[in-house]
Amino acid sequence: MNLRSPAAFLSALLLPLLATAATADPVIWKVSQPDQIAGHTTKIHGSPTAAPGEGLTFNGATDAVFLDTNPIEGLSEFTIEINFRPDADGPAEQRFFHIEDKHKSRLLFETRILPGGLWALDTFLYANDDHKLALLDRTKTHPCGQWTWVSLTYQDGKMTHAINGVPELAGEVAFAPMTAGVTSIGVRQNLVHWFKGNIREIRIHRTALAPAALQHE
Repeated sequence: MNLRSPAAFLSALLLPLLATAATADPVIWKVSQPDQIAGHTTKIHGSPTAAPGEGLTFNGATDAVFLDTNPIEGLSEFTIEINFRPDADGPAEQRFFHIEDKHKSRLLFETRILPGGLWALDTFLYANDDHKLALLDRTKTHPCGQWTWVSLTYQDGKMTHAINGVPELAGEVAFAPMTAGVTSIGVRQNLVHWFKGNIREIRIHRTALAPAALQHE
């Protein structure tokens, strides 16, 4: 490149910045209608309902949507953020977000509904039987019925989950980039452990976010 040209010199400065900005921009899924999410036609189970500002409501027994896509395919690091509101009267164990690829590698967000209208977050990464990790501490509880941002971040063999931007649990696990796959919202992909409550937004980042950059209520 001829950097003696002012235009060429400016391009040399801006291109790395633009590439970094493009990488940092999240993919945002507005979960506002059951038949389509972020341009993806969904497969609907049951009758999840939509209401302005409330996202989709799932009944904890038959409601879910499936998307024929894996938003973290090929990524060696990532952050996924979900804005959701669990109900206190939902099943004790729920899987509200599940990605699984063709090799059975998977990522899950789960809740444990506890007495007193509380819930705890359970996140799970599975590469194979030798490389898997669940993060769950039932003493770290949060009130049901409130909108909450939860996140899962993976980078350099470390998995971390956070609540409203505050890291809660972390651990080490080898998790290779996933291949093409399927995403389910509202249930585990084998149709067990249904979610009761609302989900209104999912953000997928192609980089691992620092806690200060995470969403919070």
